[in-house]
Amino acid sequence: MILPPEKMAPLEPLRLGIDTRQELIIYLHADSPVCRSEGFSALSRVLVSSNGNHIIATLNIVNGDLVANGQIGFSEPAWKRLALDADAHIRVSHPAPVQSLSYVRAKVFGHTLEQPQLQSIIEDIVDGRYADVHVAAFITACGADNLSLQEVTALTRAMIQAGDTIDWELPMVIDKHCVGGLPGNRTSPIVVSILTACGLTVPKTSSRAITSPAGTADTMEVLTNVCLDREQMKDIVTRVGGCLAWGGSVRLSPADDLLIQVERALDIDSEGQLVASVLSKKIAAGATHVLIDIPVGPSAKVRSRASADKLADTFRQVAAELGLNVCILCTDGSQPVGCGIGPALEALDVLAVLQNKPDAPLDLKDRACQVAGAMLEMADLAEPGLGEPMAREKLEAGDAWGKFQAICMAQGSLKRPPVAPYRYNLTAHEAGVVSAIDNRLLSKIAKLAGAPIDPAAGVHIPVKLGDRIEPNEILLSIHAESSGELNYAVDYLEQHPNVVELQPLSETVT
Repeated sequence: MILPPEKMAPLEPLRLGIDTRQELIIYLHADSPVCRSEGFSALSRVLVSSNGNHIIATLNIVNGDLVANGQIGFSEPAWKRLALDADAHIRVSHPAPVQSLSYVRAKVFGHTLEQPQLQSIIEDIVDGRYADVHVAAFITACGADNLSLQEVTALTRAMIQAGDTIDWELPMVIDKHCVGGLPGNRTSPIVVSILTACGLTVPKTSSRAITSPAGTADTMEVLTNVCLDREQMKDIVTRVGGCLAWGGSVRLSPADDLLIQVERALDIDSEGQLVASVLSKKIAAGATHVLIDIPVGPSAKVRSRASADKLADTFRQVAAELGLNVCILCTDGSQPVGCGIGPALEALDVLAVLQNKPDAPLDLKDRACQVAGAMLEMADLAEPGLGEPMAREKLEAGDAWGKFQAICMAQGSLKRPPVAPYRYNLTAHEAGVVSAIDNRLLSKIAKLAGAPIDPAAGVHIPVKLGDRIEPNEILLSIHAESSGELNYAVDYLEQHPNVVELQPLSETVT
């Protein structure tokens, strides 16, 4: 006789130490009575309960001796989500059907979703009711231009409501975001330091990289602790005026980081979800005024001014519906910013600019002052046209560097960025002038080298468009934390030698 699960002896939990990212995985032996009674098979979605807590996890079946008959194995994310200990009693059963999956299927077939439907999808994602394959289906269904303006607004609201929000009780809380696609464009730490030195409140929360080799959170993590909870964040901002935190640790729009994990695997960052991601994080963090930086270039994420104008219009309309003031800044996206691409290499550029070092990348400094200046004007701290000089003055006087140190120390420390042990240099075979740099190929090479998972990995590119290059001069250096990843990146570079293009001197006009 097969007993129902509630009559069976509880299973003994086994912490297997398997890292499955955000995916909740459990492991049962193939001969487990629970599998027989419930009809579970590999990849079944199961409800796992313990001491009043529950998760919905994906089942993996074990045929060997990793898990015994009366045991249930847990991946690290599943163990932590249930807050288990070795004495916990575990029961598993079939979960209730996930109604919101029908809305995902509707979107796959081109139907328009309403606010309650999108809210249901987002809440189920945050509650762990979706496996990665379900999240991937939702992301794909919303890709390209498949979300209407009303759907983007509804999705943004749903993502805000699924998490916590912060009210600073201030008339102005300012923030910024770059839509990405431009390697090395790590202006946020510099901009936040300048603005807080000017007396503004800037609770900067950032995502980790999606399709790029580093996000602001990845870069800042090599310098200080970015995993702040809500109370820590509020305390730090109250004391020093700003922070540079990972939004996922504060549980502001928690669906965003769950979506990002799958978007990274798919290498997808669609326009509608981009807008919802950015604005939900900013509104949840209590921002009242936000500057959106849209780099435009032939190999940037946004390739034409027409596309930039369309994206800017979406930002403006959704922000207006949600009561957020936005300023759009379209910037040059024709080449990388700074020299470093990857968390540690970008952190070194940031430190060089903040410390006013002679070898600091001037383009990163100029871009940060441009963005900070626009935000100072947005905040009415500078007259039109005078914001950038004001920002530059705060930077060059050392005030921004002082603020950056204060922010890092308030968050726990100011560390030295790590250095990769393996490197490869691409050199010029002949003299010429740099005529093109492919942002997308550079990002791909940096990711193949290990960035952002390996913080010291990435690409260092010291050349800019228009630079005159001599034979044997270094065009770029690949940095890696393992020889295998270095070889992988070098192989790709050899297949795509046009990542940096030189025009022979004989063809240049003097």
